Amino acid sequence: MALVKKGSRLIDVDGTVYRWRLRGRPTYDQGLVWSPLTYAVEYADTPGTTLVVTTNQPHPSNWFGTQGSPILPSEVAAAIRAALTGGWTPARPGSPFHLDRSAGFVSSH
Repeated sequence: MALVKKGSRLIDVDGTVYRWRLRGRPTYDQGLVWSPLTYAVEYADTPGTTLVVTTNQPHPSNWFGTQGSPILPSEVAAAIRAALTGGWTPARPGSPFHLDRSAGFVSSH
């Protein structure tokens, strides 16, 4: 399933262009700061398998005003490289590939 282009950003990682996007509104668990922010990445032109990255930050629009750091393009590039090393094949169709980088996330739970 391809990412929605509206609100997505392009990033060039080692000569390959990807599209990445944060969800604009938090999920229920993200709104309550029970689960961390996630974002999705795919090839920009020919989407295949989507990469879903779980961060260690709260969603910026959470309902408690819990502060987190912004997701920087350098972090997205590092996550893409880690996923490629971990076996993500973005050109092939298939189930989403999950990359968990949530170590250190503190839940409000």
